[in-house]
Amino acid sequence: MPEALTPEITLTLPDGSTRAVPAGTTPLAVAEAIGPKLARDAVGAELDGETVDLRQPLASGGALRIVTVKSPEAGVFIRHSAEHVLADAVTRLWPEALYDAGRQDHSEKYQYDFRFPRAFTPEDLAAIEAKMREILAEDAAFERVEVSRQEAERIFRELGNDLKLERLRDIPEGETITLFRHGRFVDLCRGPHVRHVSQIGAVRLLEASGVYFRGDEARERLQRLYGTAFASTRELEAWEKAAEEARARDHRRLGPELDLFSFSPLAPASPFFHPKGAAVYNGLIQYVRELNAANGYGEVVTPQILDVELWKISGHYGNYRENMFFTELDERQFAVKPMNCPTHCLIYGHGKHSYRDLPIRYADFGRLHRYERSGVTSGLTRVRSFAQDDAHVFCTDDQVESEVMRAVGIILDIYRTFEFTGVEIGIGTRPEKRVGEDAQWDVAERGLVRALESSGLEFRINAGDGAFYGPKIDFRVRDAIGRFWQLGTVQLDYQMPQRFELEYVAPDGSMKRPVMIHRAMLGSVERFLGILIEHTAGAFPLWLAPVQARVVPVSEKTLAHGRQLAARLVAAGVRAEVDESDEKLGYKIRQAQLLKIPYMLVVGEREAADDTVAVRLRSGREHKGIAADRLIDWLAGRARSRAEALPDPGDLA
Repeated sequence: MPEALTPEITLTLPDGSTRAVPAGTTPLAVAEAIGPKLARDAVGAELDGETVDLRQPLASGGALRIVTVKSPEAGVFIRHSAEHVLADAVTRLWPEALYDAGRQDHSEKYQYDFRFPRAFTPEDLAAIEAKMREILAEDAAFERVEVSRQEAERIFRELGNDLKLERLRDIPEGETITLFRHGRFVDLCRGPHVRHVSQIGAVRLLEASGVYFRGDEARERLQRLYGTAFASTRELEAWEKAAEEARARDHRRLGPELDLFSFSPLAPASPFFHPKGAAVYNGLIQYVRELNAANGYGEVVTPQILDVELWKISGHYGNYRENMFFTELDERQFAVKPMNCPTHCLIYGHGKHSYRDLPIRYADFGRLHRYERSGVTSGLTRVRSFAQDDAHVFCTDDQVESEVMRAVGIILDIYRTFEFTGVEIGIGTRPEKRVGEDAQWDVAERGLVRALESSGLEFRINAGDGAFYGPKIDFRVRDAIGRFWQLGTVQLDYQMPQRFELEYVAPDGSMKRPVMIHRAMLGSVERFLGILIEHTAGAFPLWLAPVQARVVPVSEKTLAHGRQLAARLVAAGVRAEVDESDEKLGYKIRQAQLLKIPYMLVVGEREAADDTVAVRLRSGREHKGIAADRLIDWLAGRARSRAEALPDPGDLA
């Protein structure tokens, strides 16, 4: 019989040209056909936006891009490869150590978990890093090997690595099993990796911590090492400089220093907000409350604990229960509320509605509780107890576009208020684990795309990133030092109204299902506050500052006048306090600046006699001889305005 012809696939290159190649061709072979320099500099590839190993046979065509050491995306391939070099170094230094697995996100770091009899010390990290550099100098090639399940089992059984044998069992039957080798080291991995270890130009180990195997607190304790890597020492140094700036802004350090919040082991991953932190927290909520009222949202209050039957109806029990807290009362099982949407469905379903009533908009700041594993909780950005600026809209099909864009418009206004730039918008489409019919998902996804297209806003499709009940629009913002954070979301939901059998009377008298829109703008208030602390380095805009002005008496002689001035400020609606310490003036000023207080109002004997103040801004600027009454009126007005972060009262002098 004649030999079967290998089918061809068509690849589209970045310049728009196309190449027809046999199925099974690797990206490396394509790079070599384009030119030897491209192949030499290549570290990986992208096919239709997804990372692909250079040695991976391509089964289908698409948009192919070769990633070189100079490409912005090269770091993902470099750090994933450095992860293997880390495990290699540890097992060379301690042959008895067993390596488990690395991480999926290599955008900034790499990590590996090890079965190791003790915690790694700083001296260990220095030795491991030195050994990694030795391995880089060996310039071994990364080799991708497809093996059978039996062969993989044999390899890791001979290595005595039962951790890997368990990971191997996670791979579904029929799925390709790949190993990656460099030198003597081999690991179970999908890739992608660079061609040679020498393409990893610089490595740095960052820290060590203890973790549980597979994140399960019932399993054994492992030791985790974190690191980062770049194509060159220059890139590593630039990253370290940026990391130092990030450490200086870390909300986990600034929060306690500014007396905003604390944590207790008696309430794991649940923040305690102190009076100053609560002032900022409530300021954020009040801001959203005003926006809600101006846009027709009615605020509701809903229970914290509800019968588990509610969560079965909503679909959360079947799709989300591993993240929920449960309790039992009167032989009934209850769940602590992780989301507000089912309770809003109950409110909507309590009465009868006509199409004339729609849209109906509910807002809710109720506390939510979700079980986050202890290994992933972090400061305010990942907690178990929190509130959202949550809202849900019940509307007709023909109101979807206008309601979605109403929410999008408010969200973008909020980000401008906080001076977040570079807002990125994405549409998350149906995930693998979901409820509802595909036809409904088609309608919902088209609705979001149509709404954004009609507004002229740029967006991208994030395939598979939707909620289990519907597609969503997500917003990422860039902070003051260039990091991106995901904040608000607008989600379109045809499933929950159906599950709760919600209805309204249509113009023709028939009963129809409303569409439900989920909307959060800040997202979690706790998380947003953590991000805002880092964005502002703790120097909040005047309207949010927990202490807006501190009166600083020069000496005890002017303390009584200082107290009176502070009382006048408070009566005018300004959050003010007095420094009553007997420290010298310079020390008092420095302390106020460390606490990021916007204005220091210095009162000496002359100011007390003239009822004036010398105003010092936290920026260092100073204005003398301002009449106290004028300043109080000015501050009271500016404290209510969200237009400027730190207004300057220079015109009052």
